[in-house]
Amino acid sequence: MVDTQLRRRGIGDERVLAAMLEIPREEFVPLESRLVAYQDAPIPIGEGQTISQPYMTALMAESLELRGTESVLEVGAGCGYAAAVLGALAARVTTLEILPRLAQQARDNLRRTVRDGNVQVVAGDGSGGYAEAAPYDAISVAAGAPEIPAALLEQLNDPGILVIPVGALDDQELRVLTMRGGHVESRVPTLCRFVPLRGGEGWQ
Repeated sequence: MVDTQLRRRGIGDERVLAAMLEIPREEFVPLESRLVAYQDAPIPIGEGQTISQPYMTALMAESLELRGTESVLEVGAGCGYAAAVLGALAARVTTLEILPRLAQQARDNLRRTVRDGNVQVVAGDGSGGYAEAAPYDAISVAAGAPEIPAALLEQLNDPGILVIPVGALDDQELRVLTMRGGHVESRVPTLCRFVPLRGGEGWQ
């Protein structure tokens, strides 16, 4: 996975590659999907949700430019895999999941793989962020939004980076927003397709 799906497609951050190599992806997917855990595609995890393809997880993590000291917010915990990767790259991760059953699944997966030491799973509407632990040096959103939620920009540190899919329900562009000196710069490294961001500042 790391050699063929990540390095060859341009992922060059060695810390991201090491985290993806170290964390057992098969421990975060349903039992019936373990044989295909490393395929280059999303995998259903229940509740109509998926675990992102490995390349997208790596690209989003790399785009956050983490060095190990940051406080990170993730919106859309899912099964907890991306949170485990972020936890290997940052000092503290708060990951939000709107579906209680998936939030518990993420907690169980992180605990079983001993990745829960610096990762907190919170069940609730992540579209408005999580003010209790703000501000964040980096924010990663693993669901497609109709527009960028204002609350997430408000909870982003300066400097800070927000990575979020934005667009229609079935097609988005991955936006990387960098906050510096009160100004926000945006770039789009790729097009993508994520499950919808649900909640007060997402799709109704």
